[in-house]
Amino acid sequence: MPLTTSEPVQALAVQRISGTERQAQLDQVAVELPVALVFNGISQAVMMSTPADLEAFALGFALSEGLLQSRAECYGVELLQQPQGWEVQLQVAASAEMRLKERRRTMVGRTGCGLCGIDSLRQLDLAPPPLATRREITPAAVARAFAQLPAQQPLNARTGAHHAAAWATPEGDLLLVMEDVGRHNALDKLLGRRLMDGRPCDDGGFVIMSSRASYELVLKCARLSVPALATISAPTTLAVDIARRAGLQLYGFCRGEQAVLYTG
Repeated sequence: MPLTTSEPVQALAVQRISGTERQAQLDQVAVELPVALVFNGISQAVMMSTPADLEAFALGFALSEGLLQSRAECYGVELLQQPQGWEVQLQVAASAEMRLKERRRTMVGRTGCGLCGIDSLRQLDLAPPPLATRREITPAAVARAFAQLPAQQPLNARTGAHHAAAWATPEGDLLLVMEDVGRHNALDKLLGRRLMDGRPCDDGGFVIMSSRASYELVLKCARLSVPALATISAPTTLAVDIARRAGLQLYGFCRGEQAVLYTG
């Protein structure tokens, strides 16, 4: 297959094995490609991602990683297809470019990446400012949101390889679901799409995810003032600590009517 494609899923010839029997079939496999994020002509990161919703991914990444301080600092986003993958070019304010040059990092990120591109402990930023407004999301709202999620994961239904990040109202109604082979990417796409649509992340809604709650996910949500994060699997101690310090409500092990509330 060609390396660069705009399709998030590709059919591949496989042999499905059951005991001693083999059957030739076509299997729907998740596409994963390198995506370069370029700010005013300067490459800042190369991430492995599903080639869909890349403009939202780039904006969400820039804001959730603290590369941009606000949506207003991004003047435009352009998507370019390259022989090796995709390039997303962002035009940003001069003030943002100065900060980027000071903290420039060329980051080759795997789908499970956490500290890619960080070469010194001094570069770590694990203390987001406390949320200005704290809101309580009820267990019933969390359960309601997760009950709606499987039906709104079309890519994962085809491949079984895509994570989902979804935005829910305070009552638990899902408004937007984004998918990617990387859980961080899925969250960046979700946050980026909301901001591209002119919707704030501190309006009382919350995020649910089909993954564990790593510290990076909590940090991204806290930086954009998301009041609560709920995940289908467990958090880490660092994720809980960051959520507690930021005043972010954190749920884990959200399955059916069951959940564990770690902070809030």
